Amino acid sequence: QVQLVQSGGGLVQTGDSLQLSCVARVDSISMLTMGWFRQTPGKEREWVAAITWAGAATYRDSAEGRFTVSRDTAKNTVYLQMSQLTPEDSAVYYCAAGRLVLGLGRQSDYESWGQGTQVTVSS
Repeated sequence: QVQLVQSGGGLVQTGDSLQLSCVARVDSISMLTMGWFRQTPGKEREWVAAITWAGAATYRDSAEGRFTVSRDTAKNTVYLQMSQLTPEDSAVYYCAAGRLVLGLGRQSDYESWGQGTQVTVSS
């Protein structure tokens, strides 16, 4: 497993932007697929975005065009840049890492998880 340490998050207003970071304590994230998930109380955790080991980024429909997932392999860090935030984006956001992720949205494919960070968007 890989230790993942998240930062970022907080309270913002509708329409604001926010960036989440996830540092992987590993030699290199180049061979990992990194995902972002979120969870609100009473709901199942849902996939938001992912960047594969090859650098390909994919998003859930509601995030497409508003969120950008990127990585800095020199810093072993993955970012989730979120813009045009709405209250529906409020959740605890988790980063995850997997060495063999066949289903980008499949939580069981990810071996390691960050501690989670709260994002709250006020209306």
